[in-house]
Formats: sequence, structure tokens, C-alpha cells
Amino acid sequence: MNNILNFTRDDLADWFENNDMRSFRAGQIFKWLYIRQVDSFEQMTDLSKDLRAKLKENFEIPRLLLEKKQVSADTTEKFLFQLGDGQHIESVLIPEKDHFTLCVSSQVGCAQDCKFCLTAKGGFSRNLEVWEIIAQIRDARHYVMEKGFNPLRLSNLVFMGMGEPLANYKNLIGSLKIIRDSDYGLKFSAKRVTVSTSGIVPRITQLGIDTDVNLAVSLNATTDEMRTRLMPINKKYTLDQLLEACRTFTIKPRNKITFEYILLKGINDSKQDAIRLANLLKPIKAKVNLIPFNEHDQSSFKRPSKKEVSDFLQILLDRNLTAITRKSKGDDILAACGQLKAKMLP
Repeated sequence: MNNILNFTRDDLADWFENNDMRSFRAGQIFKWLYIRQVDSFEQMTDLSKDLRAKLKENFEIPRLLLEKKQVSADTTEKFLFQLGDGQHIESVLIPEKDHFTLCVSSQVGCAQDCKFCLTAKGGFSRNLEVWEIIAQIRDARHYVMEKGFNPLRLSNLVFMGMGEPLANYKNLIGSLKIIRDSDYGLKFSAKRVTVSTSGIVPRITQLGIDTDVNLAVSLNATTDEMRTRLMPINKKYTLDQLLEACRTFTIKPRNKITFEYILLKGINDSKQDAIRLANLLKPIKAKVNLIPFNEHDQSSFKRPSKKEVSDFLQILLDRNLTAITRKSKGDDILAACGQLKAKMLP
């Protein structure tokens, strides 16, 4: 049985042609799946009964099993999904002034072993399939609709959940084709989709060729010594290699690459770090998200004081770098940056 959410519209059109049927049916089915959010082929009333029966014989339309939902004091919501093999992933629905943003996972766990990240402590299990990525978004849109909102109010996606998206590159690109399908698919604008990476250099270059979504880079240090200590991927791809890939990354004229910088007290938050950061990013069309560390009991890292964060930010601004301090949401339910774990609670 084929999982229909693994198929792009072109894939589905090919299936119809190979089965001696007209390929335009793929667009009809995509509208039912992603715009009307149906769960069975019987509901696709503009298809003939014979065609619906044929689809039912060959395809399934799955949803993820929502095992647990937590709501933060700031109304951020975290979803714990159980997958077909019993593994778990987490997605985070973030309310904004006039829209929702969904933080999407790309892997079960993560192999990057970043020292400040709670996800890394659980190790890596496997890549998510295309449908498991897509289902997070499709199911979240359905949930938004059940809350009484237009499902298209969920308009922003960030691949900043569990896992390293560029380490699951084939399935990432497959899912982006459905996400970016503006006629029949999930209808997300490129400017509202961001893929974050810890720095897999060859895939950064390829991402700029294969798609037009936004790039975010988890930087977090201004020297190779410190970045290697915090992020072991730096042993393979140094700061110079990473920044060169970013400098040559294909982006639209008005766009900038977002550099995420988690501030760790006494580790990477000095005046010298701020000056080095501004100098490193000077040749790049860059903006910086400063993220004061979200403390939790499984880490010895500490959060800098508000003044230390403010002083760091001011140094960047004084050097004409676009920068903000990002306010974390959902940290009281471990839904903030670097806190997703997908561990079942007793």
C-alpha cells in the first residue's frame, strides 16, 4: 500500500500515466488532501466511484498519532507525535500577532551532538520520511482549522525542530515541493519557509540551487576552537568553510541569511565575541538572532544577564549589523530553541 503523502504532485501524475489514467487527476487529489483536508478517498466527490475505488486499493491517507499536547503560559503549543514504528517526534505551534508559525522536525533525534541542545542527548534514531514531515504540517493546519481559524493562518514554517534538516536532504527537498506547491499543495510562500542547519557545507550550496526558501545557520561561536567545543560538526566543516558557503549562497536580492547565536554565559558572550561576530559576518548578507540560552536541569550552561545580552546586541548594532534578541516561546513546556526531546513522560 502506497502512502499518498510521500508523493509530490509530479510523482502522482506519473503514477496515473503509468496506470493509463489522465495525469491531471493528481491536481484534483492534492486539493482534497491539502486544501480540503479529507481523510478518505470516498470524500473526493468530483472523482468517479471507479477511480475512488482504484485509489483506495493502492493508497492510504495517514495522519500522525497525537500522543500528547502541552500548552505554554504564552499559548505556544507542543505536540508529541507517535510514528508508525513507535518512535516519537515533536512539533511546536507558535502563535503570532496575525498568523501561526510551525516548528517542524526532520529526524527522530539528532546526530549532530551540539552540547547545548536537549534533542542531542537522546541520540539519533532515523530520518523522517517525506510523509512524516508533511503530516506534521497538514495535521497542524487541521488543528488550526478545528480551533476556528482559517487553516492558511498557519503560514510560516521553520525547520528548527528535532534533527538536522540537511542530513535528511532528499526527503527535505521532497517535502518542500509539496509545501511550496502554490496551486494544489500546502501553498506556503518561499519567504515564509526557513531551513536551519548546524552547517553541512556542501548541502548549503545545493539547497540554494534546489529551492528558494530561507536559510538559517546555527553559528553560536566566533572561533573554530569554541565552535568545535560546542558543535562537533565544526571538526568537519570549519568556520571559514561555513561562512564561504553562506557568502556564495543563492538568495533573492532583498533576502538575508539568518545566523542564530545562542548566548551562553561566560562561554561565547564576551565583548570580543561580539566584535568578532560582526567582523565575520561583514562580507555576508546577514542578520543575527541572539538567543539567550534556555536553562534546563540537564545542562550546566547558564543564561547571561539581560544587561550582558543587551551589551552584546549593541556592539552588533553599532557595527551596522542587522540583529535582534529573539524572545523564546514555550520554554516552560520545553518547547523553546534546543529543548525538544520527544521523550514520553510517565
